[in-house]
Amino acid sequence: MPLALAPQKTYTIDDVYALPNGKRAELVDGQIYDMAPPSRKHQMITGELFTAINNYIKLKNGICEPYIAPFAVFLNKDDKNYVEPDISVICDKSKLTDKGCFGAPDWVIEIVSPSSRRMDYFTKLFKYRTAGIREYWIVDPEKNRILVYNFESEDTGDYTFADCVKAGIYDDLLVDFSNMAGLLNI
Repeated sequence: MPLALAPQKTYTIDDVYALPNGKRAELVDGQIYDMAPPSRKHQMITGELFTAINNYIKLKNGICEPYIAPFAVFLNKDDKNYVEPDISVICDKSKLTDKGCFGAPDWVIEIVSPSSRRMDYFTKLFKYRTAGIREYWIVDPEKNRILVYNFESEDTGDYTFADCVKAGIYDDLLVDFSNMAGLLNI
């Protein structure tokens, strides 16, 4: 007689909110993924990127709003998907509430940590694309790599921390990663 697998528990956003104080996790298709605290290097890179994007939007009097983690994104407007991207840029303000973003942000940037590698490169890539995010950047300081997925134009770019990277959702935003190259050696 074949051995039946026990059904896997499906979690909801309520389960994430019920976690002990200080414990962070994301929820993808009803499965909880614990989040390790970010490293100093991770935080420095996130801060530099957020500052560049935020300054650009302010300078251009743009309508989009950038947010830095922890910021709740309810990807599919359901109770089974909840992520906290390192940086989220939302241009449709009707998606924003005091709780976070309901639906897909326009642009998401994830800074890869050793504990998030598989999640950022595979799980989130698939979830972000299917949720309707326009652009997704994977910034990997350990590999000196920035992968850019522009889902609107179906274009992919592969860069290093020596490059200037153009944001696809804007006509003239270039992010100069060479300014952050020194952060790789923290």
